[in-house]
Amino acid sequence: MKRSTPIVAGLIANLATRPRGPRPDSTGGSGRRALLVATGAAALLAPAFAMGQAGAQERVVNIYSSRHYDTDRALYDGFTQATGIRVRLIEGDADQLIERIRSEGANSPADVLMTVDAARLERARAAELLQPVRSQVLEARIPAHLRDPDGLWFGISKRARILIVARDWTPPVPLARYEDLANPALKGTICVRAAGHVYNVSLAGAMLAANGAAGTEAWAKGVVANMGRPPQGGDTPQIQAVAAGQCRIAISNTYYLGRLAASSKPEEKAVADAVRVIFPNQGDRGTHVNVSGAGVVRTAPNRNAAVAFIEYLTSVAAQEMFANGNFEYPVVDEVNVHPVVAAWGRFKEDQLNAVAYAKNGAEALTLMQRAGWR
Repeated sequence: MKRSTPIVAGLIANLATRPRGPRPDSTGGSGRRALLVATGAAALLAPAFAMGQAGAQERVVNIYSSRHYDTDRALYDGFTQATGIRVRLIEGDADQLIERIRSEGANSPADVLMTVDAARLERARAAELLQPVRSQVLEARIPAHLRDPDGLWFGISKRARILIVARDWTPPVPLARYEDLANPALKGTICVRAAGHVYNVSLAGAMLAANGAAGTEAWAKGVVANMGRPPQGGDTPQIQAVAAGQCRIAISNTYYLGRLAASSKPEEKAVADAVRVIFPNQGDRGTHVNVSGAGVVRTAPNRNAAVAFIEYLTSVAAQEMFANGNFEYPVVDEVNVHPVVAAWGRFKEDQLNAVAYAKNGAEALTLMQRAGWR
């Protein structure tokens, strides 16, 4: 095996000496914690090993990514600095990238598909565009419910879908579960984006797993009846509507609120100050958590580099970039969340495997649309 470069050695030392802080939530266990440092070294040595085994062709990895975050550039730069493997990046809409890989066929240059939401990863899996990967590093670091059981894709960061309510508002009925959103006493209070967006489809897929088809459709009907306006816009406009008094409850992914709270713009920070967070279902199954994820493309010309890249994304350095750059939750339980996110407190997350709610997506969307959620 080739010796690791000074940069790689320094990153390995960083993994072993980085002080540990509170976990972002109540999941994770001592087994994964004990393996963190040992597998961290393996993760960062893997690229060097791949280069030594496969030669010059492994010095490039082609990433097809639908993550449109400027902070991800630091991830790619960090990987190249640690390994010497250059990242070639193609960005686009997830469905467009999936179709592009499909149309390119055996000649596709794509090595890694990165995207947000398990439903999109499931689409790539169902289209047989991904290949299985067995990695002790990834299996040790990433909880089982955040990765495909067959190793076709791996969650690399996570975000909770939560309730955001007006800070000065007291709900007229208990508001502690997603199911409570259907209570008629909350009529006119809810702002949420369209049913067809994958974030809502995945949430409804989790509801389907928990409550069955009849229960999920009844819930969706209740949510529609309680909407304060027709679904419109992304998650940020829902939070802004709550702050402006147009609604009392927004359904949103956590990182959107994190961006507002950490903004240098007074008007955006004022929106965050006007609301508070509720993590649903803490008394039973836990809050629905979705992922950003990555998988190795079935026809990847640089497979070893692709695996090494995904392993790198679970290193402490990379996980801190997810946490501090985009206010996401790390999948590695030793890594601290951003202070803005930490201020919301720890929470219990639903342990339902992401594959399960993703596979429920088509049926869940049909139920929502039948209930009048457009």
